[in-house]
Amino acid sequence: MKTLYLVRHAKSDWADEDLSDIDRPLNKRGYRDAHFMSSLLKEKKLIPDLIISSPAIRAMSTALIFCRNFNISYSDIVIDPKLYETNMQNYKDSISKIDNRYKSIMLFGHNPIISNLANNVTKTFIENIATCGIVGIRQAENCKEWKCFNDTVGELILYDVPKNHIDKN
Repeated sequence: MKTLYLVRHAKSDWADEDLSDIDRPLNKRGYRDAHFMSSLLKEKKLIPDLIISSPAIRAMSTALIFCRNFNISYSDIVIDPKLYETNMQNYKDSISKIDNRYKSIMLFGHNPIISNLANNVTKTFIENIATCGIVGIRQAENCKEWKCFNDTVGELILYDVPKNHIDKN
């Protein structure tokens, strides 16, 4: 059985208009939310076997914070260029190529693709996964390979966003 955690990057900083989109960092709220959400997952013992991230600074920064809180080496993050400025099929292709020895992965990416992918592989409807939102999807017991995520409907086992826990005022 395989479990996929989709994480939308934490809130980014738009203050520097000269930065390209890929180089936008997290803002203060983004750092706080990433630390909080990763700590929450650690408490629940929902630590993945593999972390994959888009190459965008905001996604990689979010992944780094999760790694720190999970006690996973930063060097273990897989940066996948196909997860930035792309489409859902590239996300599915990346997932289907994951080594089957991994039982759970956490993928850090961007909307609207993260929301669309979660809805597509679970047949549920989440309108818009908020920044630093996390969706957990478990495939059927007979799904032994990551390529199953393209062919079967998974079970939504987790949907959580920082706003459920942290007052944004």
